Amino acid sequence: MALEKGRVLERKVFYAGQNVFKEGDSGDRAYLIQDGTIEISKNGLMLATLTKGELFGEMALVDDQPRMATAKALTDVSVVIIGRDAFREKLARSDPFIRGLLNIFVRNIRNLTR
Repeated sequence: MALEKGRVLERKVFYAGQNVFKEGDSGDRAYLIQDGTIEISKNGLMLATLTKGELFGEMALVDDQPRMATAKALTDVSVVIIGRDAFREKLARSDPFIRGLLNIFVRNIRNLTR
């Protein structure tokens, strides 16, 4: 995800073992990993391991539903925080077909994990 040049970006560090968010939390931001490793899990089952350059937490911004999984730092992790407004602005500028496809993917993923 390319970020706007000249825009001040909020950064945050999560320490190993710290939760970024928990399943069921409301979501108002997504995270872009700058360094470190994040584990995504649901009901104690590991779904994915994410590293530098990967985005997570975006589904709650796409469909305004609670977090479907827990994100936990496996190592010390630095992230760029992408707020709801910035995410929505970028999404609004994308092709309507891609927006529709993204909504379908998010809905299908949520249905599969229920």
